[in-house]
Amino acid sequence: MNSGAIRAGWTRGFVELRQSFTNGADLFSHFLWPGLMLAGLFYFREDAFGSSGFALSTLALPSILGMNVALGMVSMSQQLTGEREDGTLLRAKALPDGMRAYLIGKIISVSGTLLADLAVFLIPAMLIVDGLAVGSLGSWLTLGWVLVLGMVAALPIGAVLGSVFATARAQGLLILPILGLIAISGIFYPLTSLPEWLQWTAQIFPIYWLGLGMRSALLPDSAVAVEIGESWRHLETVGVLGVWAVLGLILAPIVLRRMARRESGSRVAERREKALQRMG
Repeated sequence: MNSGAIRAGWTRGFVELRQSFTNGADLFSHFLWPGLMLAGLFYFREDAFGSSGFALSTLALPSILGMNVALGMVSMSQQLTGEREDGTLLRAKALPDGMRAYLIGKIISVSGTLLADLAVFLIPAMLIVDGLAVGSLGSWLTLGWVLVLGMVAALPIGAVLGSVFATARAQGLLILPILGLIAISGIFYPLTSLPEWLQWTAQIFPIYWLGLGMRSALLPDSAVAVEIGESWRHLETVGVLGVWAVLGLILAPIVLRRMARRESGSRVAERREKALQRMG
């Protein structure tokens, strides 16, 4: 990859990132979702999980961080699908190294937005929720490597999914299985409370492992009692997230190249015509 594509990608990414925080509608969305999650944590702050002595809000806070990292794949997919439909990808394809610069820019903008949204949620959440263990350097280092590995695992998969769906309407169907995975991944209630077959299903996908990694970073050691095997399983977390990261990094360039080759002005016009017919 030449330096021109990298520079163009960085410039594109930071322009998109700046626009997302200066546009009124986008800025509102940056605070809406974290605000709703904060309201939920506040509501459940006095509800305990069984006899563990831990409040549900304490267990859920780091899990929600992991969930939001995993949902980065949905954001990546939505943006790729939408910009494929409106012709942005076709224009990028026409430029020298345009697809490489486009992908770099999209990763930067989605990652930056994700980090900002996590900060908007985490900073006030730490004031609402008691029982966190955030006083040591080790906690923040663990939070850091789980966050980075999680984004590397999630965003390329999002790029693959964004290449698969031809329209934003079809891509919207993706949220249904994602919500199902969130429900069985121990985000809002410990996984050990679910049937064993659901526990095994959840452990195939990255959402559970991102939640587990975040809990290991932000919760005291005694909280491990509610986890599977009473262990934070860091090696397994690295292994599963690493497999998803490698899979995404291998597939994303291949799928994006094939998708870009199929793009043409006639295809964009056809999708626009269908969208106008639906609106009419």
